[in-house]
Amino acid sequence: MSSVLRFLSLISVTISMSTAVVSAEDKLILNARSRTEVEPGTNRWHSVTKPIEWIPQQTCIVVCDMWDDHWCKQSAARVGEMAPRMNEVIKAARTKGVFIIHCPSDTMDFYKDTPQRKLAQAAPVVKTDIPLERWVYLDKTREGEKLPIDDSDGGCDCDSPVKNYRAWSRQHPAIEIADRDAITESAEAFYLMKQRGIKNVIVMGVHTNMCVLGRPFSIRQMVRQGQNVVLMRDMTDTMYNPAKAPFVSHFTGNDLIAEHIEQYWCPTVNSTDLVGGEPFRFKDDQRKHLAILMSEPEYKTEVSLTEFARTELGKDFKVSLVFGDAQDGSVLPGLDVLKSADIALFSVRRRTLLPEQMTIVREFIAAGKPVVGIRTANHSFCLRDKPAPEGRTDWKEFDKDVIGGSYTNHHGAGPETTITVAEGAAVDTGILAGVNLKELIGKGSLYQVSPLQSAAMPLLIGTIPDKPSEPIAWLNKRADGGTTFYTSLGHVGDFQQPAFRQLLKNACLVLSQSP
Repeated sequence: MSSVLRFLSLISVTISMSTAVVSAEDKLILNARSRTEVEPGTNRWHSVTKPIEWIPQQTCIVVCDMWDDHWCKQSAARVGEMAPRMNEVIKAARTKGVFIIHCPSDTMDFYKDTPQRKLAQAAPVVKTDIPLERWVYLDKTREGEKLPIDDSDGGCDCDSPVKNYRAWSRQHPAIEIADRDAITESAEAFYLMKQRGIKNVIVMGVHTNMCVLGRPFSIRQMVRQGQNVVLMRDMTDTMYNPAKAPFVSHFTGNDLIAEHIEQYWCPTVNSTDLVGGEPFRFKDDQRKHLAILMSEPEYKTEVSLTEFARTELGKDFKVSLVFGDAQDGSVLPGLDVLKSADIALFSVRRRTLLPEQMTIVREFIAAGKPVVGIRTANHSFCLRDKPAPEGRTDWKEFDKDVIGGSYTNHHGAGPETTITVAEGAAVDTGILAGVNLKELIGKGSLYQVSPLQSAAMPLLIGTIPDKPSEPIAWLNKRADGGTTFYTSLGHVGDFQQPAFRQLLKNACLVLSQSP
């Protein structure tokens, strides 16, 4: 069969498949994560995952620049690590009827005589209202003045990079190219989609902050052309050097770009939607997953904790931020992230949750996972002297069961709290290590929390004039086997003190390493 006849045969097969009736069980079900701003102008975002259903024959995978080599050798190594898993994902998608478009830019000479390359070249040109440019740069009107990472140095995290030479010659050989796939580096990808009635695009490959956003076959271009687009967030990598702002782990840099895409361009999904198991994770990504729950209007910790997470935690943790709904703080959009978290930080005040959300909280605690609580966390899930409203549920014993205290009230505002070390507490190690206690002062009213539960161990004591001293920070060994660190600090003024921020960071680090 001649090459031309083979192309026509492939096109005919694809078109007939795309018009076939697809049963519910044959559809692609993707768990798409997107972000909506909590309130306009806050730069705080709800992260919510919802399933979408796509017909496989109306769907393609775009494999972006998964080259065989790169001038940044760390980047090349990560591509090599990811490529076998990506191949399994592509094979699973291909089996379902998804069309695969391989896009290893600058390597078309390697593929010039292949049927897959000629298949892309044979696609008829489509006139578009918005030009299919060779590259689409940052759209400042849509996504702001800059990306959340500084990649101005090229993004290489090698010790001594030799920059900007073309090290690649082909796609990584671990990614198989099947007979019915296509190969291109240009707008041909979109022409193929239109030829085949493809409306849905799954993008994977590298690098997320560069080619995955800017190439003519990738996210910005495809969204502008009206395609339904998702990024497979565990099948990508970012060119980011942790020596540049915001000075976080390379892998947190990945997360920040994925979140940026979710906010401004399209949802993201995981490879698990196609191959099951756990999401792909680079072997050097040893971060624990910290979920921070914030829903209390009194101390504005949705501001202070968000800033704390961005500046203090990005080197050591994968951080998920969960905010109370702006209209109903007892609804916590995106709370599902708690299911995969290793540790949780609570800053919640008198919320009565939907039963299904309270179940998520209770199951996290029952699993014995570590908890950090600040300020109002000891009355997170109950109203004052009132039952939960109809359709909501509370946890009145959260203070006793999880925090390990006996909160009754707080002293009046006014006097600052003097803080000293509790008898027997180790000053130079663990949670108190590096905390300058001479500069730590409680700026908010002193909480009345005595007596602590029998399994709680005081670390810091707070004192104000003419009142009994109170534990102000402690560890609680819970009945479920987990450990809680709690401090009644957390006032706006407390977050302005480096000593408090060190205390809170220490607590997260120490508890995240607990069994």
